[in-house]
Amino acid sequence: MTGLPLSSRDKILDVAEALFARRGYAGVGMREVADAARLGKSSLFHHFRGKTQLYFEVLGRVLERIEERIDPIFAVPGEPAEKLDRVLDSLLDALAEHPTTARLLLRALFEEDEFPGGPCPEEEAARQVLDGLLSRMGEVLHAGIESGVFRDVSVAHTLQTMIGACVYHFASGELGEELIGAPLLSAGAVRAQKDTVRQLLHHGLAAPAAAAPEEDPCRS
Repeated sequence: MTGLPLSSRDKILDVAEALFARRGYAGVGMREVADAARLGKSSLFHHFRGKTQLYFEVLGRVLERIEERIDPIFAVPGEPAEKLDRVLDSLLDALAEHPTTARLLLRALFEEDEFPGGPCPEEEAARQVLDGLLSRMGEVLHAGIESGVFRDVSVAHTLQTMIGACVYHFASGELGEELIGAPLLSAGAVRAQKDTVRQLLHHGLAAPAAAAPEEDPCRS
């Protein structure tokens, strides 16, 4: 069964995502996006007011893809440690599925771009998705601390560490592949990264009297 053809808008978003991931907001022009999408510049401006709107629509779409993967986990009751494992696995799967995602997110987090005209609705929407994801992940950590399963750690610093371990890995490019000796997106490398992050957090978060969750041999 073949998928439906991409609309002009989706084609623009796909092309822009690849370009912004590679060169950041400042390094991409609207003419370049139009040319890469094989559309006239007038068609581009029919869908998007300008580069700032396009950039934040791309960023919002990336965050929504992650949200779609992770949100169902928060909605189901479960032990904090088990839930955290599932969140991390789903986050890493989302990053591995779209190679541009991690580099785009990493650029958005550390590059200090100036956006003309002040905050736009698309920026606010993307920020709301990000804040919601971080808040729900923080709730899992708080629940583990309150139940005594996790040590009394800084939730903010733990979230920072999780973001670094997940996002940087898939954005590391040639250096990452040299370090692990395999393509970052190969099934084995993704599985190894899941195991590594899971074990680091188990040992770093586990309260002295709490045992780490049993490994599921069937989990990929």
